[in-house]
Amino acid sequence: MASPSPNSPHPSATPPPAKPPAPPRPSWDPQPTDSPPPWLRPTIRIRLTVLYGGMFLIAGVLLLWIIYLLAAQALHQGNAPLFKITSGQVTITSDNCPGLIGQSLSSEQFNQTLDRCMDTQRELALHTLLQRSLMALIGLAVVAFAFGYVMAGRVLAPLGRITRTARGVVGSDLKRRIELDGPDDELKELADTFDEMLDRLERSFDAQRRFVANASHELRTPLAINRTLLEVQLADPDVSPDLHQLGRTLLATNERSEQLVEGLLLLARSDNEIVDRKAVDLAEAASQALDQTRAEAQSKGVELRADLTEAVVQGNGVLLERIALNLVQNAVRYNVPEDGWVQVRTTVEGGQAVLAVVNTGPVVPAYEIDNLFEPFRRLRTERTGSDRGVGLGLSIARSVARAHGGVITAEPREGGGLVMRVAIPL
Repeated sequence: MASPSPNSPHPSATPPPAKPPAPPRPSWDPQPTDSPPPWLRPTIRIRLTVLYGGMFLIAGVLLLWIIYLLAAQALHQGNAPLFKITSGQVTITSDNCPGLIGQSLSSEQFNQTLDRCMDTQRELALHTLLQRSLMALIGLAVVAFAFGYVMAGRVLAPLGRITRTARGVVGSDLKRRIELDGPDDELKELADTFDEMLDRLERSFDAQRRFVANASHELRTPLAINRTLLEVQLADPDVSPDLHQLGRTLLATNERSEQLVEGLLLLARSDNEIVDRKAVDLAEAASQALDQTRAEAQSKGVELRADLTEAVVQGNGVLLERIALNLVQNAVRYNVPEDGWVQVRTTVEGGQAVLAVVNTGPVVPAYEIDNLFEPFRRLRTERTGSDRGVGLGLSIARSVARAHGGVITAEPREGGGLVMRVAIPL
């Protein structure tokens, strides 16, 4: 692969040739689904809070009901009149029984009025007790829910740590560990088990990468020797036409094997996160990819269209150029026989540098999209039946995007072809 040349002109410096108007741009991003606010999500913390608060509320209601019954019974037993007025005059000094104040009543009427007044006072006392108890219960319930929310957060804090570590592992950092401290409870057992799993995964991935890298290096030497011998043989002017044709065929096969080995090496290297990062303009990488693919596109009658805007990210320039080259090459090779086009676009959207490659081509079923990113997989053919590449282009592009903390997505284009989109954080 040719490295980016500093003397290569930027696409904006050379006016593009006359071409028909470009088709309407597709929608690069799917519409985000409406998600509930974080405080409305049925998280474990919210459910534990509701459980704690609900149990307290139920216990408080039961306790209040028992206290109300006991208080009503006590008032009924202790509020019975201890005397009866049979004769004489009684002076009322309290205004709690308005029916007895300033009234001239017989003894029987007085006793009846006094009983009704005491019943009214008992009901008023019970009502006041119930009202104030309910207010106190509501206040304590609010405190219980808040306290339960805080305690649930403290109990579930180790789970948050495990989740953050898992997210870091998804970002291709298999060296992260939880290393949870604290009592030897179920959460610590879960964290230790997760750490052991990460150790096994790291060893497995490292062994796989070493095997691919070592095997690829070992294959380079015999392939280089074969190429040299074939080229020397083909350079002999006395070679027969049949032998010359056989040599050309073997040389093409050897070249394909070399491309496969180089792809395996690049795939093994790009699976690791990029440590040494430099400022790289995706527009320049896309421009280099277009320049390297232009001759092939012209031979196939495919029109290249560019809409490149500066999009600078921190990463590896060679690997990022490889992403652009692989996507553009695939878009050119898997295109329609006539009037095909490839549109390359770079921009900055939502804090991410975006490289989008759209092409005409055969209709791609949606269920085939995920298979395209698997090594040695091609549309409707898995490991054989194609002379357009070695089947590692999109796998390498995905690995490089992940190594830069980004993502690559594909979606079928209406009318045929694909919309490939690479998003890398700035």
